[in-house]
Amino acid sequence: MSMETRDAEAYDVAVVGGGAAGVAAAIGAARLGARTLLLEHMGFLGGAATARNVLTYCGLFTLGETTKQAVRGVAGNVLDGLRRLNAVTGPVRHRGVFVVFDPEAVKLTLDRLCTAAGVDVFLHSFVSEAEREGDAITSINFDDHGGRHGIRAKAWVDASGDCDLATFAGASVRYGNHGHVNLGTLGTRYGGIPASVEIDAERFKQAVDQARAAGRPLTKDVSLFARLPISGDVCCYLVSVDYDPRDVRSLSKAEAEGRVQAYEYLDILRTMPGCERAYLVSTGPEFGTRESRHINAVEQLKWQDVRAGRERSDTVALGAWGVEWHDRTTFESTFEAPPGGAAYSIPLDCLRSRDTANLFAAGRTADGDQQAGASLRVMGTSFATGQAAGVAAALFANDGTVDVRKVQSALRNQDAVLDPRDMLEVRRATTLFRA
Repeated sequence: MSMETRDAEAYDVAVVGGGAAGVAAAIGAARLGARTLLLEHMGFLGGAATARNVLTYCGLFTLGETTKQAVRGVAGNVLDGLRRLNAVTGPVRHRGVFVVFDPEAVKLTLDRLCTAAGVDVFLHSFVSEAEREGDAITSINFDDHGGRHGIRAKAWVDASGDCDLATFAGASVRYGNHGHVNLGTLGTRYGGIPASVEIDAERFKQAVDQARAAGRPLTKDVSLFARLPISGDVCCYLVSVDYDPRDVRSLSKAEAEGRVQAYEYLDILRTMPGCERAYLVSTGPEFGTRESRHINAVEQLKWQDVRAGRERSDTVALGAWGVEWHDRTTFESTFEAPPGGAAYSIPLDCLRSRDTANLFAAGRTADGDQQAGASLRVMGTSFATGQAAGVAAALFANDGTVDVRKVQSALRNQDAVLDPRDMLEVRRATTLFRA
């Protein structure tokens, strides 16, 4: 055992990654009485919502003609907190159904929820090493500005997005799916666009295509233009680069290229009627990686089962988003909704490591094939898989077993939705944005 972990502080559950999945996992575990730690490398919680300008919660609602809420529990608490701050829209329909939120309000809301649940939150903390004995992780080291520190825990949740914990611990992981990896995009936020202005998507696309033909470094020509509820700023998802998020050289180059594109798109945006005074508010600040490593789990979620409407007795979360795929070669995107726009079942075993008994995964790190992974990765669904992983980890920490019935019972007690028949209908989703 290393010097750092010999006298390490001990927890029941430790969660790596403070995005939607990690926060839900930590709160879910803490609400069962587990002493819980949440580690996050940024100076705030929220993940893509606050660090990557991804300002839409996708996956909370079904996509059919009648909109129902597929994810409650911790996600419901988050929405309630945002509503109290007047910082979230009602359901909005684009090609899916989502809400748009203010990222600063997300930071405050998640802080409040973690404090209320009794979660220990360590910000500015990056996991750098992990140790295991046999088939279990025993401890990790993390770095901050004070140096290196150790943590021990009985159970672990990898919600890092990149499977950092699983990788460092020697658990079985893979990058993408059979050579296919979803493209990443840098969220860009623009101000100076009056609330009365609606961007003409077709005109914007034509302007981008003309600029690309002239040799300007632009990638996508179609995007959602999301209007934020407080500032009125517009956020879009056009800037794209093919990079490897595991490789610091590749990622650093992508970040720099992305900032160049952000200003190129600003020039295009200023040619749109009413947008002449637009300006760039922010990029990212991190590139929005859609896919990196996955754990190799006890079971892989397969989209063919979703298409077939397979019913499960081991469901711990519902998925409601479609297969949103962004191609790394063409920069084009495709979208396939679940059959009938309904919710589908996510089993516990796709959140459990196949070779590390006390390791659970949630969010982008969960195990899905190319299409299933492209659906369950979104933040709304990540709240659901995160809460499930955290509850399972807390129960494992208590007695060293994973009983899906106990997990399901605990989740229901925390207001999670496990059965589509328990989804609540919401007011009709409004079509506000065009692409």
